Amino acid sequence: MPAKFDTAVVDVDPETLARVHQLYGAQSHFIDNGHARAWAGTFTADGEFHSPSYPAPVTGTAELTRFAERFFAGGRQAGEVVRHVVTNVFVVPGGPGTATAYAYLQIVATPAGGPSRLVRQTTITDELVLGAGAWRIRRRTVRRDDEQENSA
Repeated sequence: MPAKFDTAVVDVDPETLARVHQLYGAQSHFIDNGHARAWAGTFTADGEFHSPSYPAPVTGTAELTRFAERFFAGGRQAGEVVRHVVTNVFVVPGGPGTATAYAYLQIVATPAGGPSRLVRQTTITDELVLGAGAWRIRRRTVRRDDEQENSA
């Protein structure tokens, strides 16, 4: 997070905010419904996904696609419907055509006939770039809530 994150609200134009929300909504629906290639397409061609839940970073469209395929298949094999829930999106403009987005990400699993359960509560930090009229993720860093850096 920026050094002065706790001292000021940063204004972002409504169009950028709406487009970033649309990106996150599309991402969630894509990965949750098995559209791995479309999910990978929300990243830049050299996009990176870093998460402590997985052994190594995932980089590039082909690896991102395989990652999303495995994620979707894992939920189905477990007999669960898995949903990504992105909330509290905060966008900080960068230089021309760049921004950083911070958000909370919950992963919720629901087995057939059973109660939903929270699988993970995390924070995501995305480095975004604007290209061809759409925002894409260049780098996503996921942090589990029990492993947060002290930002105070």
